[in-house]
Order: sequence, then structure tokens, then C-alpha cells
Amino acid sequence: MAVDEGARTVTPGRAAQELELRRDEFRLAVQLGLVRTVTVGEGERRRIERSELDRLRAAPDFPAGLRERVRAVGTGEAAALLGITADRFTRLARSGHLSPVRFSLNRYRAVVWMYLAWEVVEFGLTCPGLLTSRLPVDLRERLAAHEDRRPRNWRARRLGLLLRTTEDPWARAAAIASLLDPVQLAEVVDDPYERAHLDRLRPPPPPGMPVSPPGREVAGRLMLADDPDEILWHRLSLALALDEARTDRQAPHPGEPRVPVPARSGEVPAGHVPVRTGWRPVSVDAVPYVGAVPVQARVPARAQVPVVAVRGAPVTAGRAAGPGDPSGRRVRARLLDRLRRGRASSGVPSRRRRRPVGWP
Repeated sequence: MAVDEGARTVTPGRAAQELELRRDEFRLAVQLGLVRTVTVGEGERRRIERSELDRLRAAPDFPAGLRERVRAVGTGEAAALLGITADRFTRLARSGHLSPVRFSLNRYRAVVWMYLAWEVVEFGLTCPGLLTSRLPVDLRERLAAHEDRRPRNWRARRLGLLLRTTEDPWARAAAIASLLDPVQLAEVVDDPYERAHLDRLRPPPPPGMPVSPPGREVAGRLMLADDPDEILWHRLSLALALDEARTDRQAPHPGEPRVPVPARSGEVPAGHVPVRTGWRPVSVDAVPYVGAVPVQARVPARAQVPVVAVRGAPVTAGRAAGPGDPSGRRVRARLLDRLRRGRASSGVPSRRRRRPVGWP
């Protein structure tokens, strides 16, 4: 008997209400792995099982404990938790001592980083010397060089969460590939069909991404590796992940091109190609992918190499009539006459050289 998925699972919105979390807190709980989801249906919609809700609600510190684990704070509130100034907290975060959990853009399109409150408190308990004493020399030198490790640490955290949510080798490779720009990706994955498969499995952008084009551009840059060491690390990781994925199964490749040629039997001798005019369909399998979208086109037969088929004569393709051919001279004369008429009608002066006076 089929199991009623509607009774066994609930939607994310319903789960957030039963767990007494806001929508952004619930999304963060799912990203951090605190709330496990399952795939339901052919559309791969994510839902939450009733048993998972019962497990979370049975915790002795529910709901305060779950809400505290997903509590995200900005720079000012994080500095207040540590008892330091916002400027000193920013310097510690820029040097890589704290990893952001998400980001947003304000109305000036400036990046606002958010941190888990419990991680901020734990950092203060682990490294109390960095809160009061003078910062080490190497850290001051890195800050003087305008080093900022917050984007890199956020990408590393997000990649770790993505890799933890799947066991499929191709999906894991796609998660790593999403951190490389198209040029870097093409250098590591030279097969266009493998790149298309990775692009189809590319993880969706994190929730709360900006919708305006300028905001999407800023957020898109933050999602790609930009440090040389980081790029090299992800390239090596992607190469190893691809080896594992290829061992598991090969990426789907379209079949051989099949373009049928409609012709009635007996009309053209064997070995000859009939002349075709108008539009002819091209099989989708014969067209390579561009990114993740297959190019579906209808190619005009006139745009192809001209093919002349004469009954009882060999096929000549790719060459026009020779200079000694009368038909070739007539074709060129018609083309020149058409070109001159076009120039006259458009007002463009003709390039024909005038004969001097007295010329025979």
C-alpha cells in the first residue's frame, strides 16, 4: 500500500511553525544540518518528516535551544557579545578568526556579514588574548595588506554543508565546480558534456540572495573563489572528485547526429546527394550544450556547403563554377548587376571606375 506523503511529511513552512522558528532561522537550521529534510516527488521537493519534528520537539531545551543554535548576529551585536569594539571585531573577522554563516546586501549594496552567536561566544572563551591585548605582528601585516578572509571562509563553510547533504559523486563534484569561474572550470573539465552535467547539478544559490541585477552581480562575485591558493585547492579537489564520479558512472552524452535526408527511391542515383532547399531540422542530440541549456536550432540548408547533384554526374560540393564556365559568368554578372542596383537605390556611390575622356 502506498504511503501518504502528505501525512508522513510536512512542508518547510509548516515545519517552521511547529518548530517555532522564523523562515530565515529555519532555512539556516536546514543549511547547518540541524533539521534533516527528505526529497519527495519527481520535482525533488524538500520536505520534513514527522519523525524529525518529533525528535526536535522532544529535546529538553526546545524551543530555546534550537533557536539559540541558529541565532545569527551582525558585527555590532557580535562585538557586544565579546565586550569589544566593532572595529576590533571586524579586524578579527577579516583575519579569518571567525567564519560568517551568511551575508546580505544593504541599500548601498555593501556586504553585511552574519555570524552564529554561539560560535562568537565560543571564540571569546577560546582566544581571550585576542580580545584585549595587542594583535600579533603577522596579523597586523595581513590587515595592512587589506586581506579579507570572510568571503573565503563563508565559501568554505557553504561547501562543507553542501558536501554533507549528498552522497552522489557527481553532485559533490558539482558543488566544488560551483566555486570556480567558467574559465577555471573549462581548464579542469575539458569535456563539454561533463561540464553541462555539472551545471545541471549545480546547487541552488543560498536563500535570501538579492533580486536586483547589481545586487546579483555583487553576490555572484562572492560565490566564486578569487584567491590563488583557494582556486588551486578547488581545482585539485574537483579533479579528484571527477575521478571518483567517473568511476561511479559516466556523464550522459548525446548520441550520434542523425539528420534524415528525405528522398524518394529511384529519384537520385546511389552515391549522390539530392539538392535540398528551405529549412531542415537538426536533431537535438547533434547540437552540443552551451552551459546547461541545450541549443535547439533549425539550420537553413542554404547556409550549408552547396551541394550540386546532377543525374549521372558526380557530386561537386564546396566550389563555385570555374572561370571558364558560361553559367558561372552569368551568375557573377547577375550578382554584380544586383549589387550596383542596390548601391544606386541606397544612395551609396558606386566604386566603378569612370573611363577618361576619349577612351574607346
